[in-house]
Amino acid sequence: MKIAVIGANGQLGTDVVSAFSKEGHDVSVLTHSDIELSDLDSVSKQLKTGGADVVVNTAAMHNVDNCEKDPQRAFAVNAVGARNLSLVANDLGAKLIHVSTDYVFDGAKSTPYEESDAPNPLNVYGNSKLAGEYFVRNTAEKHFVVRTSAIYGKSPCRAKGGLNFIDLMLKLSKERSEVRVVDSEVVTPTSTSEIASQIVVLSKSDAYGLYHATAEGSCSWYEFAKEIFSLTNTKITLKIADPKEFPAKVRRPQYSVLENRSLNRNRINLFKPWQQGLREYLAIA
Repeated sequence: MKIAVIGANGQLGTDVVSAFSKEGHDVSVLTHSDIELSDLDSVSKQLKTGGADVVVNTAAMHNVDNCEKDPQRAFAVNAVGARNLSLVANDLGAKLIHVSTDYVFDGAKSTPYEESDAPNPLNVYGNSKLAGEYFVRNTAEKHFVVRTSAIYGKSPCRAKGGLNFIDLMLKLSKERSEVRVVDSEVVTPTSTSEIASQIVVLSKSDAYGLYHATAEGSCSWYEFAKEIFSLTNTKITLKIADPKEFPAKVRRPQYSVLENRSLNRNRINLFKPWQQGLREYLAIA
């Protein structure tokens, strides 16, 4: 198959390119310098020139603070960009796999969110991504909307300073004797390699629709840090930080755990417990 990956040099996009390439697919690598999602002409020109059986969109404006400062740009990329990809995918007769986020929820629930739960974003980023979801679900004839959470991977995330949470914790452990991490936010840490593998499986399916796609289980950021230090035998004093120590400029969900109900229903769920994903990232047998 011909696969076009948007955001191919990003943290997730890099692994998506690798996963499809390993299976022998013809992968078109598209970065921001190649395609402007907010411009329909740019999207049409780039995708129609190379052709595609599957279009995977991993690109987004996802720095939460920057989205809040520039909502017009956030909606241009995350919402209008999704619409443009949907229109062109239809012209090509291609499947569109669009990556979204747990931030479409407000975190008020205390049990994992299912695909049927009503979204209620707290910030511009979440609202712009939800708008993008709606464009895809109501425009693209063959689509998968894939929500994920708290991702980490080998490739740097430039919009978030380059270091993922794991690498940041290990870096801080070498620079100080004590690390403080909040225990008030509950997530599901999910590796980009697992998400990429799941996307490949979805690309072979015609069970179109909305999917939650995260590792199994959940933890707070403090619990995640504790597991990182335990698995790496890192000697560090780890303490729970008061949420006021790291005040966020923008509201975020305190609980954003997703249930992979649609993947399980279709018997295509590849995800393992988050602890196993962490071990594999750290290459611990």
